[in-house]
Amino acid sequence: MGPESAKSFPGQQLVQTTLEADASASQPAERAKQEIDYGRRGKGYIFGAFQPASGDALTQPYARRITANWIDFLERVEHWIPASCERIYAIVDNLSMHRATDVLLFSLAHPRWEFVFQPKYAAYLNLIEPWWKILRSLALKGRRFETWQEIEQAVHAATAYWNQHRHPFIWGRRRRHQPRRSPGIALVPAVTSLAG
Repeated sequence: MGPESAKSFPGQQLVQTTLEADASASQPAERAKQEIDYGRRGKGYIFGAFQPASGDALTQPYARRITANWIDFLERVEHWIPASCERIYAIVDNLSMHRATDVLLFSLAHPRWEFVFQPKYAAYLNLIEPWWKILRSLALKGRRFETWQEIEQAVHAATAYWNQHRHPFIWGRRRRHQPRRSPGIALVPAVTSLAG
């Protein structure tokens, strides 16, 4: 996922509009604005692995998206997945980093790995995409970060929170896609009459 970057903050002082500076103006004043404190505070990429059957997630932020970082992440995933798992299917897109020679050497050294390359037009087939949406809402949405290290801490905290409350992912079984109940005709309640 990425690139994610530390975003600029609104400044501390209010900026006076031209109408406020000129008190003799008869026009209404504009909305108060803050100065922009803009600066490049660092950016990076977040690599992720997801097990749909258990809901487990593993994320690792890196400062750059290079083949060496990708191989390091694959090694982390290798140690993260239990040895009892016979096959690991890594569903990846067609990024050149995913097809590098070092990745081929990694797959030769780890025979239980199989890389599946998704078509360019079918990102929805990769189950990591719903995880990125969840991670963005847990760690990044509505927040601003001054440094890349703060983003790393937020991503690690959100992943730890998710893993404590995880649930299996069932692809295509979202509640919003279930058919609506058909509107029925209301039954008239049965009324008993007492004669007497």
